[in-house]
Amino acid sequence: MFRKKSKPESEPEDFEQLWRNTDWNPSNLKSELSELLTFMENRKDIRQFRILLHGPVGAGKSCFANSVRSVYKGRIVFGAAEETSAGKSCTKRNKTYKIIDKDSVTLPFVLIDVMGLENQDEDGIHPDDINNVLHGRVKEGYKFNPVSPLTDADPNYIHEPSLNDKVHCLVTVVDAKSISLMEDKMIQKMKAVRKSALGLGIPHVVLITKIDDGVCPLVTQDLAEVYKSRKIKEKMQEFSHTIGPPLKCIFPVSNYHEETEIDDKKDVLILSALKAIAGFVNDYFEDINI
Repeated sequence: MFRKKSKPESEPEDFEQLWRNTDWNPSNLKSELSELLTFMENRKDIRQFRILLHGPVGAGKSCFANSVRSVYKGRIVFGAAEETSAGKSCTKRNKTYKIIDKDSVTLPFVLIDVMGLENQDEDGIHPDDINNVLHGRVKEGYKFNPVSPLTDADPNYIHEPSLNDKVHCLVTVVDAKSISLMEDKMIQKMKAVRKSALGLGIPHVVLITKIDDGVCPLVTQDLAEVYKSRKIKEKMQEFSHTIGPPLKCIFPVSNYHEETEIDDKKDVLILSALKAIAGFVNDYFEDINI
């Protein structure tokens, strides 16, 4: 008689050990981040370091800007218009957001929100305009034209951008569930933006959003399980292999989108990403002797 083969067991949804260590106390992270930001404030040639948020429509760029402001205000903030459907980008203009804490202190970094990327060339931000923003050539409030990028003949064009006009960190925001569904056109656009940033020496960080929205039951139930989740790590690895950034530059986050109160675990993931960004920007400034 032949013995019936047993079916291979599926891999467990979680790892036994954390694959990334995290301090789940938001106060500790705020203190560590504050120390990094103090170094920024001591750089004479820089008023505030500039973080450009870019990525596909609906990924959560504007929502992340609001979430960061919420973390520091200690309450839910709504300032940037957020896309809640599969429609077009809510953001049409070049918009900069200051971060002001609950004590009315302005932090030494800003978030730049731009029009989202789309698969069709006639929709979404033109790739050349992302390059213009990276170089600091685009004035505040400029309305993006998907089919015609900003030219040097336009009054919104900055001909001699200073270091305070330029971007100091590129942050790609992408929805965890959409990573496996990205079309080649979108992939090529994202690769081109990354290449432009790296060509300028600008650090590139990735935020994987909506990690608690059905991607992994463990994380949906408890955000603190994020660094035990096999599925979340696989999503991060997939993006790394597709677009290029190493895992150390990729951070899972959960934006504030339906909550009416602050949540410590959401704050920790957002602050962890900001801490890494601040560190990479500090390295960038050291490299260019600022």
